[in-house]
Order: sequence, then structure tokens, then C-alpha cells
Amino acid sequence: MSAAARAFWLAEPGVGQIRPSALPARGPGEVLVRTLCSGISRGTETLVFGGRVPQSQYAAMRAPFQEGDFPGPVKYGYLNVGVVEEGPSHLLGKTVFCLFPHQTRYVVPVEAVAVVPDGIPPERAVLAGTVETAVNALWDAAPLVGDRVAVVGGGMVGCCVARLVSRVPGVRTTLVDVDPSRATMAQALGVDFATPEAAERGSADLVLHTSATSQGLELSLDLLVPEGEVVELSWYGDTEVRLALGGAFHSRRLGIRASQVGSVAPARRSRRTPAARLALAVELLRDPAFDALVTGRSTFDELPAVMAGLHDGSLPAICHVITYDEG
Repeated sequence: MSAAARAFWLAEPGVGQIRPSALPARGPGEVLVRTLCSGISRGTETLVFGGRVPQSQYAAMRAPFQEGDFPGPVKYGYLNVGVVEEGPSHLLGKTVFCLFPHQTRYVVPVEAVAVVPDGIPPERAVLAGTVETAVNALWDAAPLVGDRVAVVGGGMVGCCVARLVSRVPGVRTTLVDVDPSRATMAQALGVDFATPEAAERGSADLVLHTSATSQGLELSLDLLVPEGEVVELSWYGDTEVRLALGGAFHSRRLGIRASQVGSVAPARRSRRTPAARLALAVELLRDPAFDALVTGRSTFDELPAVMAGLHDGSLPAICHVITYDEG
């Protein structure tokens, strides 16, 4: 073992630190990866940063290569793009995506990395994990040709979902967000935009909800046509959700269904592995429209302050990318 890397740790809720990390010797079937950039999954990582993972969800919310335990100390994250420095010859020098935390170098099994195709910039490639969530959501939601689809919540997941569903033939997609400036993002993604006040009630065949607020979920139900369905992608942590179901919920026969990336959607589970799903997500990132989601950049050494700023709202971002210069 040798202290040949540095990693971001949540020392305790609200306190981030850069710590040395000992790398194991690379074994057969493993690769040594030097990180080029990592992305912050703002919704989940700020909940983790604030110590808001319910104890009942500690096991379910573990990241693939997490160290430590909630609420801390814990090394958490899952949007990492790097270059293979040691490993099988067919992977040497390749840019890869891995569900690894924020760390300068790391050793993982070969099957844990997905090769990023030539032409996809590393900063766009950090979105692979989020696009994978969007792929799983659309497998759950099964939008049909010509559907009217609303995506409520214009964060990372919502924007990725909106871009993918808009490419289904004949689908009209509307991104709904409380922030009017998200209209510019919607335009870059090729979808319509509406604030909650302007969104057309009773018009959507399908709603995908990503805002992680009770108000957003309530609005999602209001947007549905009779017998329509909301697919819920939000993770609320320890936040209590309040929802009024005494109105038209039953008479209009509305539905709410959960979608979560931890397992492959039932509709594809017998035919797709998690690795195949991730490979599809990486391939979908050939689309340059996803570049619009990268709204900020900081260095690895700035990460503790960046995470604090994202947590308290002083640093606005959709996808904030962390860059690494250790060669």
C-alpha cells in the first residue's frame, strides 16, 4: 500500500476535507485510473453533505466504491472520468467512466469502467451516471410515440430525462421549473419550457418528477390527463413529503410510480445488465446538447468549499465539474 492519491471525504455533516488515500497494488483484472474530472450529483451529494440520509436508507444509498459510513466520515460520489495508466493493453491510455468518488487516482476491477468513445469530452462524460438514471427512468415510464410529456424539475436528472424523452418520435416535451432562467437550458436541450404557474393542467400523458419537493409532486399530478401517471425520480432524504390526495386523484384514476437506478428497470431486467445500461448511457453522450448541463468548474482543491456552497445554495449549478491537474 502507498499513499499515492488524494480523496474528498465528508468528515462530518457540513465539513468536507481532502485526505491522502492509500492505493492498493493493482492485481490481475484491475486498472489504475488517473482522474481527469468528476461531477457533483447535486441533489444526492448535497443531501449526503448535510447528513440527511435516513438511517433506514444507509445500505440502499451506498455508492459502489464508497468508504466509511453515513453520516460520516464517508467518501462518497459516483461521477468520475479518468485515463487508464495501468491495466490490460487494450485499455491503456483510454478515457473511462467509473462510478467512483472524487479522488485523484484509484484502482478498480476492469468491469467497473466503461470506455468513453472518441469525440466525447471528459467533462460531458461525467454525466454518464445521470444519463444512466434517465435511461432507467424511461424504461420504467415507457413513453409512447406522440405523447405529451412534462418533466418537473430542471436539475441534472430532469434535464437528462427531458433530452432523452424528447428524441422519441412525435413526443412534445415540456421542462417545468420554478426558475425562469431554466428556459435557456430548455432551449439548448430542444424542449419547451414553462414555470409552474404557466404549465398547462390536465395536458400531459406522462410526467417525470425530479424536483424533490412536495409542491413539485403535487403539480405533477395536476398536469396529468385522466388515468395518467407520474414517474417519481426524486430522492427526498429525510424530508417529509406532503401530498393532497383528496381531490381528483381517485376520480381521475391517477398513478404515481417510483423509479430508482439501483436496479435495472423491470421492463428490461431480464435482457440488460447494469453494465450494458451504463454503456448505453455513455454512447448517448455523443449528443453535444448535453454540454449545456455543465454550468461550473472548480479545481479538486476547491471541492470542500464548492460542496459547502452547493449545499447552502450560494453556488448555483446544474452539473458542477471538478478538474484534476495531478499527472
